Amino acid sequence: QLQASGGGLVQTGGSLRLSCAASGFTFDDYSIGWFRQAPGKEREGISCRSADGSTYYADATNTRFTFSIANAKNTVYLQMNSLKPEDTAVYYCAADRVYRAVVGGTGNYWGQGTQVTVSS
Repeated sequence: QLQASGGGLVQTGGSLRLSCAASGFTFDDYSIGWFRQAPGKEREGISCRSADGSTYYADATNTRFTFSIANAKNTVYLQMNSLKPEDTAVYYCAADRVYRAVVGGTGNYWGQGTQVTVSS
């Protein structure tokens, strides 16, 4: 299972750090991704980290968001800086042994989502 947390209400320009903790398995051999879905919009990928550590960022967030992992805690983080109102969405983490499954949004494990709201 994955447990996402850390969302909240923040003003434009503020920062949040999301966490995604795994239970029942370790992230060692897994690819992990962060996604978000805004009201009325399709789910979009934000960042994906393969098992070998390579990390991809979507264009909309690549200079503001940072993916990191704490292996000892079996937790991954998404540091979000310079937040904008258009970043408002429910944020999800996902994991799978298959990188393409995560990138394609069909990962085996999904967190429950955490709401991020950025006020203008």
